[in-house]
Amino acid sequence: MHLVLSALAAFAFQAMMPASSETGEIILTESSHQAEFQLVAVADGLASPWGLDFLPDGRLIITEWSGAVKIIDKGAVSAPLTGAPAVLTRDVGNSGMLDVAVHPDFARNQFIYLCFLHGDYESNVSRITRARLDGYVLRDLEVIFEGNDRSEEYHHSGCRLTWAEGGTLFATFGDRRHLPDEAQNRGSTTGSIIRIHDDGGIPADNPFPDDKGARPEIWAYGVRNVQGIAAHPETGALWFSEHGPLGGDEINILRRGANYGWPIATYGIDYDGTVITDNVELDGIQGPLTYWRPSTAPSGLAFYTGDQFPHWRGDLFMGSLGDRRLIRMELRGDRILFQEQLLTELDERIRDVRMGPDGFLYIVTDANPGGIYRLEPVNN
Repeated sequence: MHLVLSALAAFAFQAMMPASSETGEIILTESSHQAEFQLVAVADGLASPWGLDFLPDGRLIITEWSGAVKIIDKGAVSAPLTGAPAVLTRDVGNSGMLDVAVHPDFARNQFIYLCFLHGDYESNVSRITRARLDGYVLRDLEVIFEGNDRSEEYHHSGCRLTWAEGGTLFATFGDRRHLPDEAQNRGSTTGSIIRIHDDGGIPADNPFPDDKGARPEIWAYGVRNVQGIAAHPETGALWFSEHGPLGGDEINILRRGANYGWPIATYGIDYDGTVITDNVELDGIQGPLTYWRPSTAPSGLAFYTGDQFPHWRGDLFMGSLGDRRLIRMELRGDRILFQEQLLTELDERIRDVRMGPDGFLYIVTDANPGGIYRLEPVNN
């Protein structure tokens, strides 16, 4: 979902944000169908934070839209790491520095991966880089992947990163807003989800290695703007959340070689009310597990796998930018049986949701200032 803020709207938006909270402060207490929890401040005062991951020593690493990458250690936020790549910042949430991913074998190689928009207003593209984290410096920065969708468009960049079993890296790329038809073109990374090795190489078992008209890194295509992706704790399958236009936000399961239909099949309409297509389903198109109409503007996605909330184990959590809440989904196999709206009183845009190694659930709010918060049970 494309949200543009004018200078006046951005000022009003920031004025609505709560004052900075102290680390460890309980922001609110809430009862859900399955648990009573409190929302606790982890870090505040961040400038439009976007992506979050965890280092093996318990520290957090966070990206800010402006291009900064920072480390959070027991609530203390570092200065921006030196050595970060230059990014194009034109519209909060659609360009700039996006996601961060820590290598699964970080203890051995110290690799950090970043996804961002690179270039200028006339020609820009999504890039993935990796670098070694040495203290508070990113060293040996190298570009391991770049899309082939250079354009003056700067909206709908994606971009979420996640690791799969076997150590391959998945990345989501948006349709650049005004290039929707390219999502059906397997020769373009626009509107696709790619799969690469940790050095940028192409796995031999990707679905289109011998198709001369297709990009060999593409794993699936026909997506609009995926901003959440997470591995199911039992099956290992990747589930992802996708922005529709006006309506038609979706949850999908990522399948090898699948076409997810954008823009030839959608449950949404265009922002001016015109019909994009009469098709919501088509033969050969992978349909969603569920969809939202009107839009909720889905963002980060995480399965709960910890011990702090036993009744949440296996549930799927998704951030909402438009409705400004956290959505909990109860599952049975591949079916979503029940949805619950959480953190409605917080009234903040939730950009990312992450399962922490400590058993707590973490959220990122993307205002300026924005923050990182943790859901903790009221009764341990």
